[in-house]
Amino acid sequence: MKVGIIGCGFVGSTAAYAMVLMSAVSEIVLIDLNASLAQAQAEDILHATPFVRPIKVIAGNYGDLEGAGLVVLACGVGQRPDETRLQLLERNVRIFESVTPQVVRNAPDAVLLIASNPVDLITAVVAKFAGIPPRRVIGSGTILDTARFRALLGEHLGVAPHSVHAYVLGEHGDSEVLVWSSANMGGIPLLQFAEQLGRPVTEEIKGHIDNGVRRAAYRIIEGKGATYYGIGAGLARIVSAIRDDEQVVLTVSASNEGLTNFPETALSLPRIIGSHGISTTLQPVLSTDEQIALEKSAELLMNTARQIGF
Repeated sequence: MKVGIIGCGFVGSTAAYAMVLMSAVSEIVLIDLNASLAQAQAEDILHATPFVRPIKVIAGNYGDLEGAGLVVLACGVGQRPDETRLQLLERNVRIFESVTPQVVRNAPDAVLLIASNPVDLITAVVAKFAGIPPRRVIGSGTILDTARFRALLGEHLGVAPHSVHAYVLGEHGDSEVLVWSSANMGGIPLLQFAEQLGRPVTEEIKGHIDNGVRRAAYRIIEGKGATYYGIGAGLARIVSAIRDDEQVVLTVSASNEGLTNFPETALSLPRIIGSHGISTTLQPVLSTDEQIALEKSAELLMNTARQIGF
């Protein structure tokens, strides 16, 4: 599958590199306002292909997106000193208002995968500008938060994160919801599983893991300025699911149909992903507290969207 990536900064270039290492694509087109950056990233990533499998990696322009099955949008700008989150969002909206029609014009059948933050709000914005079926506009959402949740639970329990089935829903941000009530390993509910291993999940442990998930980006950004390895791998995972029509359940963001009070709000729910994008949005079974928290997360996103006219 041919994939385009708009924006060759940390996230876009790392996603491209992860796709190469995972052999998730046959061709990658890198596009950036800074053509020299796109060219340099394309050359550097191409030099990794002899260690995996032959993959075409080029720097190009929007016309080179012809035939792409998927386009990653990682072209948002960073926050300026003293700039509010709303001001940052307004600047990014203007960027995507320009970029999205050019992508759709040149790759009309592609799935659009949004990676720029605030990802839920940008996903809603791109869905409006693209004018394509909503199932083909996907935000990376909480795929990374879910991975963090599973990794930390697996670390506490001493089991592989692949064996941990637990989700983070809602906003990719401070109001996200860790769904403890349905977490399980091997079909065994979390608390019973933990007791069998002699590693109980106490309220203190829950608080530690919650902080580890919810505050991860802040710690990483403080230490090295940006997060990109985790989300790069997450984007490559979504691309693989679409390429292979996996019909896999992933927590990604899209215009929401699962919460009837917030039909236009983009946030993360468990969704089945295949070759055409989202085939089904699932309604999670939540505890009362989790349902309330999810609705509060949706309301926060909806109110912010209204402030910028969406």
